[in-house]
Amino acid sequence: MPGSTLSGCVKPRYVSGVPNIPDSIPDNPPDGHPDGDLDAAALTLAIEHFNRFYIRLPALEKLSFTTLSVLDTLASGGGPMRLTELARTEQVSQPGITQLVTRLERDGLVERRPDPGDGRAVLVHITEAGRRIGRSRRRDRTRQLAPLLARLTPGERQAITRALPALTRIADLGQEDRQNRNDRR
Repeated sequence: MPGSTLSGCVKPRYVSGVPNIPDSIPDNPPDGHPDGDLDAAALTLAIEHFNRFYIRLPALEKLSFTTLSVLDTLASGGGPMRLTELARTEQVSQPGITQLVTRLERDGLVERRPDPGDGRAVLVHITEAGRRIGRSRRRDRTRQLAPLLARLTPGERQAITRALPALTRIADLGQEDRQNRNDRR
């Protein structure tokens, strides 16, 4: 049975607290969920809308999204990674990640070192210069977001502040799930 209709929009039906996301998610979902539970479809749309804006903020460092993503993955991913693992995480082909890592290594942002556990493999490590790129990008984005946050009402800023731990937890759970899937491969 599909989700019920509210204001002409299909909303997810909840079964045991888990949303049953419909095949067709509305372009403009209703705000919140009538029973007070979180509307996963509305959250998805809000995050996607924010991400479209956020990833396109002008940058001082003119690097591709994939380059920045690889540097961020290596900086926050818990250590060096094999090329195959990095390709899977970044959802790019093995030849594509090899070319990118070669360029990043040439630019001094990453290093390849032998894998101590397997002499045939290499691990990609981020360098301090690569970490500086990430820190610079974060500072630049913070500087650009601050004036926009200042235009929100105090209640809107408080709502975002209260949501931060839950949003961080969702990201952590997603990372754990991805790692568990990769470990099973």
